[in-house]
Amino acid sequence: MFGRSGVPRSLGGVGLYQMFYVYILRSEKDKSRYIGVTSDLKRRLAEHNSGNARYSNSKRPYKLVWYSAFIDKAKAYDFEKYLKSSSGYAFTNKRFL
Repeated sequence: MFGRSGVPRSLGGVGLYQMFYVYILRSEKDKSRYIGVTSDLKRRLAEHNSGNARYSNSKRPYKLVWYSAFIDKAKAYDFEKYLKSSSGYAFTNKRFL
């Protein structure tokens, strides 16, 4: 099921698992950040940059600066919540940006 790197393998181009991505975007307009979770990172980034995401509409365009993939949806949402906390904000500045 898993490759050498510990990353889930896919069979014939079809993934064995649905992945959930925690991501950090940076606004190129005002340098603010947006943290979110999605199962389709390319689509979600396109939504942010097209103005179809309510919160981020006025701050576009966005650049993807970091993401991590999770197999467990609850863990992805827990990590997103942590990154949005004050200690997670400091961790993000120190380790990811």
